[in-house]
Amino acid sequence: MSLPENVTTHEDFPVPETMKAWVLGDPGELTLTDKPVPAPGRAEVLVRIDAVAICATDLEIIHHGPPAQIQGGDPFNKNFTPGHEYMGTVVALGPGVDEYEIGERVTVEIHAGCGQCKRCRQGMYTSCHNYGKNYGDVDKGHRANGFTTDGGFAEYAVNNINTLVHVADTMTDEEATLVVTAGTAMYGLTELGGLVAGESVVVSGPGPIGLLGAAVAKALGAQPVILTGTRDNRLEIGRKLGADHVINVRNENVVEKVKELNGGKGVDYVVECSGAPQAVNEAAQMLNRGGKICLAAFPGSAPEVDVAFLVRNNIYLYGIRGEGKTATHRAEAFMRQKRFDASLIHTHTFDMEDLAEALRYAKDRVEDAIKVVVKNKHAAARQLAAE
Repeated sequence: MSLPENVTTHEDFPVPETMKAWVLGDPGELTLTDKPVPAPGRAEVLVRIDAVAICATDLEIIHHGPPAQIQGGDPFNKNFTPGHEYMGTVVALGPGVDEYEIGERVTVEIHAGCGQCKRCRQGMYTSCHNYGKNYGDVDKGHRANGFTTDGGFAEYAVNNINTLVHVADTMTDEEATLVVTAGTAMYGLTELGGLVAGESVVVSGPGPIGLLGAAVAKALGAQPVILTGTRDNRLEIGRKLGADHVINVRNENVVEKVKELNGGKGVDYVVECSGAPQAVNEAAQMLNRGGKICLAAFPGSAPEVDVAFLVRNNIYLYGIRGEGKTATHRAEAFMRQKRFDASLIHTHTFDMEDLAEALRYAKDRVEDAIKVVVKNKHAAARQLAAE
């Protein structure tokens, strides 16, 4: 089916009627198939997907289902395409869209809230009360691409204009896929107070969000920034991204070392990105009284938390979801200004048709994979032509 007449296109960016897309069947089962190219509606554009980074949440969705929610339930066998950390090129404009032009490079946020619930009206669209209610007679206008609507493991996707972020021409496709990761870290620091210049920050867990969390904290002026983890090579990347100190928790008592590095006292903030069983309790013990913890990881099981310690020490606990409050725009600005080199966490690139192998690299950390990116062939062809 061709695009409706009220959708604007351009001859330089022809849009086919069908596209290749990966579809989730049973848990862990992805099949490359043909799907119709979706048509953008009001306040939407069609994005030609050039590159997609693999997130740990993609693996969780593909193998277990939640937090994806399709047609009110698990995403399996519903013709659903996962993937959410993508960037690309605007190739068609929905009715009335004049905020973007065809041919512009963009990266995307995941969430476009319903715009009408209490949280959306507060700017907290990643906490939309109508999450997942975007189908049939209960359609509330909510979108979370790769979670409640089709995502980026495909050639095209529809995005609300509120989810788009301009990408500088100086930024590679691979680097542009990392804006969302940096945006999540930025959102966490925003919720902790935002003005962290001169404040002491610990980031625990040198995964993608943790590494860029250290980078963003340093770019915001935090001092010192301490990164903790178990892998020396990743901690070394953290140093390059701006961490003042790194601690291998297998070799030292992390709480004692943090206090030693911070002049004998606890720090102001902890951004917890490890999901380790004792992470919350250790984070609390690293803080000075009245300090704040941001939780940015999904633990594998329900941890036991010393709530009495939190209460006695007036410690604040924040959970974040995604990259809310337009944090991606601020993260892209830092990356555009080269305040840190996010590309340091990009380790592997695969063709989209080799997604299964790319997912294996990401899941099993083959060759110490950190951020694995898959690219559509049209993006590779464009890059070769530019060279």
